Amino acid sequence: MSDEPRIYAARVPARPAPAARDFAAELNDAQRRAATHPGGPLLVVAGAGTGKTRTLVYRVAHLVERGVRPERILLLTFTRRAAQEMVARVERLVGERGRQVQGGTFHATAHRLLRRFGPRAGLAGDFTIMDQGDAEDLMQLSRGALGYAEKRHKRFPKKETLQHVYSRHVNTERPVGDILRDQYRQFVEHEEDFRRIFADYTRRKADRNLVDYDDLLLFWAALLEASPALGAEVAGLYDHVLVDEYQDTNALQARVLRGMAGAHRNVTAVGDDAQSIYSFRGATVRNIFEFPEQFAGAAVVPLEENYRSTAPILEATNAVIAGAARRYEKTLWTRRSGGEAPWLVTARDERAQTGFVVDRLLELHEEGTPLREIAVLFRAGYMSADLEIELTHRGVPFEKWGGLKFLEAAHVKDVLAFLRVLENPRDEVSWYRLLQLLPGVGDATARAAIALLAEHAWDPDAFARF
Repeated sequence: MSDEPRIYAARVPARPAPAARDFAAELNDAQRRAATHPGGPLLVVAGAGTGKTRTLVYRVAHLVERGVRPERILLLTFTRRAAQEMVARVERLVGERGRQVQGGTFHATAHRLLRRFGPRAGLAGDFTIMDQGDAEDLMQLSRGALGYAEKRHKRFPKKETLQHVYSRHVNTERPVGDILRDQYRQFVEHEEDFRRIFADYTRRKADRNLVDYDDLLLFWAALLEASPALGAEVAGLYDHVLVDEYQDTNALQARVLRGMAGAHRNVTAVGDDAQSIYSFRGATVRNIFEFPEQFAGAAVVPLEENYRSTAPILEATNAVIAGAARRYEKTLWTRRSGGEAPWLVTARDERAQTGFVVDRLLELHEEGTPLREIAVLFRAGYMSADLEIELTHRGVPFEKWGGLKFLEAAHVKDVLAFLRVLENPRDEVSWYRLLQLLPGVGDATARAAIALLAEHAWDPDAFARF
């Protein structure tokens, strides 16, 4: 027998590919029509609780099974979590191929494309992304540099207002004057001042290699429009583009979508005109209404069978939707029977409203409903303050979802500011934040120090002369 060691290759059974899906058994008729749409523009008008996510996932799975390369499918969502969940569900349907589907938010996708193609459109590849707070600080620097931070301008709009108007101007593609007349009539006389500050803000971003969230979309559109060759190369990365929550897109996002799908026209948009609630962020329900015009020949498939709610709730919903001045025709229905009619409660004030909510949830708990199965929804985080106080006062345990994100916490942003100036010494916003951490340094002193730093080519040794 040979003394040479023997090598045995482990036999790993091949993972069987998932069988072809039986769409007839797993989807209702409307969902199946949407999921198996042969190609070209498709608008899925998905009423609440009608299985829009399921339909979108099966649409992607159908494309993969039909032979479309998964890495050439772009799935755009409004949260990273939604994208991850959808891609995971696609993988469960079609196997490991589904993991290659390109899913992400508009901004994350823009970021990825700009890192790759940005230099060809005039954007340096090592740019730094500012969050909302950073952008407001840079706006404050522009405001101060032009003299609007002086006491004689104490009634001039603050940095938050300036940033909101600027963002609305960019993502709705509307003139600054129109936005002021619609939302800030008290500042109409300062339109030219707004323009001056915005011009300085834009210049500072370019000089410091900074971009804000709106810039991510703006530069993505620029990639598509800079030249026919570059636009075709960027759009040519994907054969199919699918968008979730289309009713919550803004004008700039719709422009990007037209650029990405203009050649092959394989675009699927899923949304509900009756669920558009983000107009305060610049979203426009016009996008979903104008989809058939922007993509001529588009198929429109309504989803009406509801799997979430009871008949009394849907009856109330249909009655409310029927009063809309403009809408897609759909009537929500369910196979479920029974159910309590919804309540409409008018409270004297916020305190009475809070008292009613807590009284009612305690009644439900006494009737046998576990507290973990009771939820209270509110439109904005600040609205929960009274409720939290009352729940604590009555000894009712609760868990609050939402609030400040980790990367928005002050101490985390302080650490990130240190890292950012090491990576990009021209990051004026991070310097502005760091300098004000020092005792006795405020807005004016920080701006003066940054001006000195800029004069000396962003060499930190310049502070020795300050």
